Amino acid sequence: MRPMDTEIKIRMSPPLGLYTIANILREEHRVEVQNENVEPIEYDKPDLVGIMVSLDVLPRAIEIAARFREKGVPVVAGGVHITTAWNTVPQGVFDALCIGGAETTWPRIVEDLQHRNLKPVYHSDPHFCGKDIVPPAYDLIPRGKYLYCNILHTSRGCPFRCDFCYNSYGEHRYIHREIPDVIREIRQLGRKHIMFIDDNFIGNPNWTAALLREIIPLRVKWNAAVSINVVQIPGMLDLMKESGCQGLFIGFESINPASVSSVHKTQNSLADYEYAIREIHKRGIMINASFVFGLDDDTPEVFRRTADWIISQRIETITSHILTPYPGTKLYDEFVRDGRIISTDLSLYNTANVVFRPKLMTPEQLKDGYLWIYKELYSFGNILRRMPRAKNQWLAYLTFNFLYRKFGRFSNWLCRLISYERIGWIGEKLSKYI
Repeated sequence: MRPMDTEIKIRMSPPLGLYTIANILREEHRVEVQNENVEPIEYDKPDLVGIMVSLDVLPRAIEIAARFREKGVPVVAGGVHITTAWNTVPQGVFDALCIGGAETTWPRIVEDLQHRNLKPVYHSDPHFCGKDIVPPAYDLIPRGKYLYCNILHTSRGCPFRCDFCYNSYGEHRYIHREIPDVIREIRQLGRKHIMFIDDNFIGNPNWTAALLREIIPLRVKWNAAVSINVVQIPGMLDLMKESGCQGLFIGFESINPASVSSVHKTQNSLADYEYAIREIHKRGIMINASFVFGLDDDTPEVFRRTADWIISQRIETITSHILTPYPGTKLYDEFVRDGRIISTDLSLYNTANVVFRPKLMTPEQLKDGYLWIYKELYSFGNILRRMPRAKNQWLAYLTFNFLYRKFGRFSNWLCRLISYERIGWIGEKLSKYI
C-alpha cells in the first residue's frame, strides 16, 4: 500500500469480476462471493471455488486454494495475472486456470466439473466480443462494506501495448460493449454519479463519442481513465464536459521524454503535456495524474523535478507507482535477462516496493523518493498551491486531498463508525457541486 493508503483503498469498490461470474452462473447454480479484504473467508465445503488473482496476491491465493483442496474441493484461478502469465503459475497449486473472459470459460468449467472432466486450462473463445459481455450482479453486492458501488466497465482491455503494462500481454484483448447495454446498466444503477473503470475509456474514440451522446440526456456526473491523446481527438473533451465528466485519470508516467520512450508509451508526447492539462482544466475537468518512477532514464533528481512540475500545473490528484516488472511483460523478460530482479517475493509486486535494480539510482533512493513525493505533494502548503482555479471545484478537491490522502486514517475511522456506503453517498452528493 502507498504511504497514505488505509483500509479505504481496499474497500473502495467491489470486485466486479467475481460478481460477473455470479451473474453468469446464478440462474442454474447457487453462487456466493467472498472478499477477504472485507470479511474472513468461510472454509466450508462448496462444490467449486474460484479465486481472482493478481500477481501480488498469488502467494495468498495458493494458501487459500490448499485449504479448500485439502477438503476435496476443486479450485479454479482466474483474473489479470492468470490471463497475462498463466504459464508462470506453479503447477499443481490449482485444479484449473481460467484465461480470459469469464463469459465463455466458466459455463464450460462448471459443465466439465459436473461430468467429472475438469480440464487444467480454459481459454476464452477467440471470437468473444462486446455483445457477449455480461454485467456484474450488482444486487448481490453488500453495499455497506464498500465506499463506492456505482462502477461499471464499458470495455475490456486497452489498444496500446506498453512494455511494463500488465494488460498489454497474454490473452488480453480490447473489446467494447454494445452502447444500449451500457446505457441500460447506468439506468439500473439508478445513481447520479458513475465511475467508469475501463483501462482506457477512449480506446475506440468513435465508439466513446457515440456513448457520450447517449449519456447526455441521463444528466449524470462521471469519471474515467483515458490516455493523454484524449486532447488530440476533435470534439472529445467538449463532449466529455457536456455529458458530465468531472475527472480523468491519465497515465503521464514521466516528465522525462527518454523515460517515456524507453517503455514504448507511444501515445504519450511530452510536448503536449502542458497543452493537454490546459485544455482539460479549461473545461472544468480535474486530473488524477499517474506517474511511474524507476524507469531506466530516471535519476534521483526526478522526484523533485516531477513534484515541482505537478505543483506548477495545479494537477489535482496524483497517483505514484514504483516501476514493477510483472511476469509476462516485455519489461520482466528484459530484467530477468539482464539479472536485474532482486526480489522474487511476489507479495511485493504491487508498485509500492522496489523488486529490481534501477539503472541510475539505488533501490533505496527509488523507495525513498517514492515515499517523499507523496508526502511532499500532500503537504498542507502544496495542497493549497495545487488548488483548482475554478471555485466550484474547491469542495471536491479539498475533500479528496484532505480526507482521503492527508487524513485518510481519520476518514477510515469515520467509515467504520457510520459505514463505507454512507461516506460514499456523501461523496456522491458533494460531486453535484462541481
